[in-house]
Amino acid sequence: MLALLHTQPLDSPPWRYAARRRQKGRIRKDSWRARIIATLYDLKPRFQGLLRPLTNLLARRGITANQVTLAAAAGSMVLGGVLAVTAAHRLFLLLPVFLFVRMALNAIDGMLAREHGQKSSLGAILNEITDVASDAALYLPFALLPEANAALVVITVLLAALTEMTGVTGLAIGASRRYDGPLGKSDRAFLFGLLGLLVGLGVPLGGLLNLALLAAAILSLITVARRAQGALAELA
Repeated sequence: MLALLHTQPLDSPPWRYAARRRQKGRIRKDSWRARIIATLYDLKPRFQGLLRPLTNLLARRGITANQVTLAAAAGSMVLGGVLAVTAAHRLFLLLPVFLFVRMALNAIDGMLAREHGQKSSLGAILNEITDVASDAALYLPFALLPEANAALVVITVLLAALTEMTGVTGLAIGASRRYDGPLGKSDRAFLFGLLGLLVGLGVPLGGLLNLALLAAAILSLITVARRAQGALAELA
């Protein structure tokens, strides 16, 4: 009690002192969140920096951004087809590996477009279409797993497509292409890559798989709402 009296101003009511403490706590939390977000954003340019020598080599060899985009999509279709036809748990170990490769290819096609003068309307269309198609090809095979709720998998994939459609709609109404979270393309890739790893390793997920899919569906709905709100806010 004496310590409280010494640290609390004499003319400050107890409720005001408690409010100040809560405010300081929120400031500390916001500071930590900002640091985490900054760290995550710092990873992207570092990752691109590692890929830049390969990107420059591909540009010198005449490889275009659109070719890289189509190659990533073709790989997604092939792996998705293999997983769908076999439905072998062990083969799901390929999913996180390929998702990392796909992320690298997406970064490379972006750098080819920006840094080597290969931006085009066709490239923008291919990026959007192949991303949605690739997600569907890679994630729908989860519906064939006996421990998964097939309807929930399909709903999650459809909502994933809806989030990207909502993001592109921003351009149609005169706003920017929206990338708001909490569950964007990279987040989905991380989630399904992790699930693929666990399935491939034979970890008994039980109801956790469907719980993760349900969470993804809910977060996708929130993402749709946030992207729509963000686009409308730009025009307000």
